[in-house]
Formats: sequence, C-alpha cells, structure tokens
Amino acid sequence: MINQQLLNPKSIAVIGGSDDVHKPGGKILLNLIKGNFKGKLYVSNPKNDNVQGLKSYKDLNELPETDLAILAIPAKFCVDAVKILANEKNTKAFIIISAGFSETSEEGAIIEQEIVDIINSVNGVLIGPNGIGVLTPNYHGVFTSPIPKLYPQGFDFISGSGATAVFIMELGIPNGLTFASVYSVGNSAQTGVEEILEYLDNNYEEGVSPKVKLLYLEQIDKPQKLLKHASSLIRKGCKIAAVKAGSSDAGSRAASSHTGALASSDVAVDALFKKAGIVRCYGRQELITVASVFMHPELKGKNIGIITHAGGPAVMLTDALEKGGLNIPEIEGKKADNLLEKLYPGSSVANPIDFLATGSAEQLADIIDYCENEFKEIDAMAVIFGTPGLSKVFDAYDVIDEKMKTCKKSIYPILPSLNEAKEEIEAFISKNRIFFPEEVLLGNALSKVFYTQKPAELNTQLPEVNTKTIRNIIDTSDSGYLEPEKVQQLLDASGINRAKEFVSETLEDALQKVKEISFPVVMKVVGPVHKSDVGGVVLNVKNEEQLSKEFKRMIQIKDTTAILMQPMLSGTELFAGAKYEDKFGHLVLAGMGGIFIEVFKDVSSVLSPVSKKEAEKMIKSLKSYKLIEGTRGQEGINQEKFADIIIRLSALLEAAPEIKELDLNPLLGTSEDVIAVDARIRIEK
Repeated sequence: MINQQLLNPKSIAVIGGSDDVHKPGGKILLNLIKGNFKGKLYVSNPKNDNVQGLKSYKDLNELPETDLAILAIPAKFCVDAVKILANEKNTKAFIIISAGFSETSEEGAIIEQEIVDIINSVNGVLIGPNGIGVLTPNYHGVFTSPIPKLYPQGFDFISGSGATAVFIMELGIPNGLTFASVYSVGNSAQTGVEEILEYLDNNYEEGVSPKVKLLYLEQIDKPQKLLKHASSLIRKGCKIAAVKAGSSDAGSRAASSHTGALASSDVAVDALFKKAGIVRCYGRQELITVASVFMHPELKGKNIGIITHAGGPAVMLTDALEKGGLNIPEIEGKKADNLLEKLYPGSSVANPIDFLATGSAEQLADIIDYCENEFKEIDAMAVIFGTPGLSKVFDAYDVIDEKMKTCKKSIYPILPSLNEAKEEIEAFISKNRIFFPEEVLLGNALSKVFYTQKPAELNTQLPEVNTKTIRNIIDTSDSGYLEPEKVQQLLDASGINRAKEFVSETLEDALQKVKEISFPVVMKVVGPVHKSDVGGVVLNVKNEEQLSKEFKRMIQIKDTTAILMQPMLSGTELFAGAKYEDKFGHLVLAGMGGIFIEVFKDVSSVLSPVSKKEAEKMIKSLKSYKLIEGTRGQEGINQEKFADIIIRLSALLEAAPEIKELDLNPLLGTSEDVIAVDARIRIEK
C-alpha cells in the first residue's frame, strides 16, 4: 500500500551505497544528493567509513531509523537487510533495484516472496525489485539518467520496465515534457501499476493532482482494478495513455469456436482500454506524442487549420489528419482575401495556409489572429515553423508562445528544425512550452486522442432475463458444449430471437417434426465442431424425399449424434459471440458474418457488461458498417435489433459466468429483424 514514507520520506537510507557512481548504489546516492533531498540521508556500505561525504554505517544494526530504504545489494542479502529495517528501524517503504529475483529463477521467486511477507507484516510498501527506482519532486530515488524536470503539474508515469522508462524520458524531455512522478515497478512483487493507479485515484485532488498519466505495461495482473481506477480518474478529468507490450495468441490457437479464434489476450487489452477511456499506444514515440497532445488544451472540434511556411510538411500533416478522421476545411471568401493581402505574393490561404519560407513573425501573428477570430470553420491550429538557417526565428516562436496564452482555440506547435533552431527551441521550452518535432506523428496522435471514447457508464443497465431458468440449465449441466436443446432454452431465457428448430436422432422423428416447420429447411449435424468441413450442412432441402436421403448420409458422419433442422431463412449474415478471458472477464464480439469474419476478421469487441450505447458503437465501428447501413440499393440491417442481441448476450453472460465460449453464428439480419440461426455454448464449472 502506497504510503507517505514512500512519497515524502523524512529520511532515506541507501543500502549498498558506493563511491563508484558507475554502480547503481553509487549513482542512486549521487542523484539523491544532487536532487537536494531535504530530509536525512544515510548510507550503508560494509567496507567504507564514508561514502560520497556521508558517514557509512557498516553494520545495519547501527543505522538510525529511516522512513525509506533503497536497496542496491545482491538479492541473496536482501532478506536479512529487509528484516532489520522493517523490524528494528521502523522502515515502512522499500525500493529494491537489485535483480536476481522471480525474473531469473524459482529460488529468486522464493526470496522475493519472503521479502514481500516481511514488508506486509509491518504494513509497508515495496517498489520492485528489479526496477530503476522512484522519482518524485521530493527525491530522486533512481540510479539512472536523465533526471527530468519534476513539477506537480507534469505527468505521472508508471512503468513495468526500468529501461523503457529511461528511454521514454529521454524522448520526452527534449520536447519540453515534464514529470510529476516516475514509478518503475519492476517485478511488481507487491506493488504494480494497478496499485499505484489505485492510489492516484483514491487520493486525487482537483487542481492539485497531475491530470495526465502515462503507463507502460508488460503484463496486466489485475485488469478489473486497472479498469476501475483508470476510468475513475478519466471521469475526474484526467487523461491516460498506455503502451501494453506483448500479446499471446496461444489461447486463440487452441479455441474451437469462431469467437475463441478471434479473441485473444491482446483483444481483451484493447477492449479494456476502450471501456476505460485509455488511449492505447504501440510504441515509445507514439506515447510521448500523445502525452504532448494531452498537455495542450483539448481539441473541441475536428476542423484543423494548418499554418505553415513549408509546403511538404503541411501536405503530410493534411494526409495524416484526414486519414485519422479530422478535417482540413477549405478557407475562402472576403476574409480569406483580406488575409491574403497581408502576405507575400505566392502565399495561399486555402488551408493549409502557406505563407512561404520568407514569411515573417508579423505575418504569422496575423494568420493566427484570423484563424482565432475570423475563420469560424477552424477549431484548432497546427503551426509548422522551422528555419532554412538564413536567420534566427526567436521572434516567430515568441509569437507562437504569446498566441498560445491568449487564443481560445488550441495551437499545436510543430518545430522541425532541431539543429538549426536549437537555441530558439530551448528558449521556447524554457517558457514551459511543449512542441512537436514531426508533423505526421502529431497528426496520428491528435486523431487517436480525439476519437478515443469516454469511459463506459458506471452502472450498465442490462435487459431483464430469466435468471432462474438460466441458472437451472447451467447448474444441471456438465462442463463442455451444451446440447442444442439447452442452447435453445438459454437463448429463449435471455430473450435472444432465434430460428425455430428441432433435433432428431432418427429419420422417423425428423419426418414427424418437419411438419411443424414448412419446407425448405436447413439440416445440420449435431456433434462435429466444424460442420461445413465434414459435409454436415445442407441448405434448401425442399421435400421429404430429399430430407430422407440427406438424413441417412449425415447421420453416418463421424461424431454425429443427431440432425438439427431449421426453416430456410434469408438475410445478411452477422455474427455475435463471447469468450471468457482469464482475469479480464467476458469479451463480447460482434461483426458481419461469412467472409467478413472468416477472412477479414472484421469484428469489434467490448468487455461485458455491454451497455446499449457500447453495443451501438460496436456496430458503427465495423469496417463493413456501410453494408449494415445499406448501400447501392441494398436494404440495411435493423441495427436496434442487432444491438439488442448483443446486450442480451451480455446479460446471459452476467447470469452465467460459467460460459467460456459462445457463438451466435450466423445471425441473419434484415431491415425488420435479426435472428440467431445457429448457436454453440461451452461451459466450464
């Protein structure tokens, strides 16, 4: 549990401190000294009387009481050190930067757990082991460099990888990004990304706490905790971006249903981030660019004015923004003509507004004023201003800074001349400004931030289902795939519209039951997993003679136990399904059926429970949505009925968490209805 001894210690002891600043124990002590830690600083080294000008306590038993201990000693010595510190020195916070624990061997894992047990026994907190440490405005408890500027209104950064944390800071610092805190959780033996986020949420104070959080995750051990506290922080006005590295498709390779094959742990991560409102990034540079967007005023509309004195970057930015779904509206009319008169011949105000390489700071100010006050079609401005090296551009960067202070519309400065305008950029950053060195990265990040959904509703309203019937079926069934009759009963109890169907084990029974539904019918084998692959599906059976012939053939197919019959229906093939993902819960998927699921894998996913609003967004986010809407004279699909099936499917999952895989494939959709034609449900108890 995060405590004040970790966040604002009055005393810190470096165990394993050294005079050699090329060793972790030496560098971490140096960083604490250079960082002007205002509390008492102790060091323990068994071989030295003094270390970096501080008295060294050779015997830990002689060390004064200390709030925080930072351990930079071999793993095998850590248990004894932690025992003394926790039980005799009243230490309640520990940062262990040493490696050699659970990440290397079973023996290391045992040592790690013993340390956790000792720290838990005194209600202490452990960061690590196997990380770079912790950075706060109060102390620099890391053995690495660079040390970024630490301001309360910078951003909180939590990383599962120490090296990646360093690389991300190295990328962000030159752009002007500042940090409020950095936590490198390493092995997360006791405290992981989720616990730190929980603390930041529970102790959030409007106007005081940082608004931006960045996460780098290599694993998500507690997805529900991450979802709860990330979405809570975002509802409070915070912004969160995260990189989740690594994904596994082992689970999907082993799956026996369409849903299982499409779902994976990475799809579940995507769904979690979407439900929480987290902006997902796929690399360090994208994370830093999104963070830079976060630190500017929020984009209120999707119409961007591009102001440039270089045509190429403006074209590339235009492409990136429009590809991401933002607009570059054309600017024309009398006001545009008036602005053009203030610029040099050859300039253009059509948008991008290009005022040439020779354009002046005064002209830049005029353009920004017109975009702010006169061009109502513009919601925000991207200003590209570098230098060919002919002259200094301090005046232009001063204009950008002043306009960012006074304009209500967001201004995103793109300053590409990292070498030729190095002095000017440093002066710009010194005014607490953040810039973008590359226009396409900005365009991609701006679009991604703008279109990231807000967190899902706190209390999802699901439709009523017959829970008693659902529970009775589940409780009286064995693990595995349910018989078709039980699947039908579950769909009926959930209110999911399905095609009328019958299952027969004998030809005589089939001929009798077919009288209750009219020809033509569809026949499917019961038993084999992939029916089509074994000739187990026959369409458009028109009479009893054909039915008899096909029944005799199909009943002999390997693993077949019965034949299912349904009326022959028409409509557009759709798909809905669910898979239980360990720790995450149920992942609900939906999309077009047929080739769209088999080949293009055009599906969208949401973690259950799924609200009506989320179901509607799932449908609209499909690449094939135009077909659902209806195109080229083809009638569309009843989206309300499709969404209703998705949320009723979610309600079934909430009532029966034992369901591990579920397929409604195909659903047949028309403008009037959506009907489940085939369904498979597998449970594990």
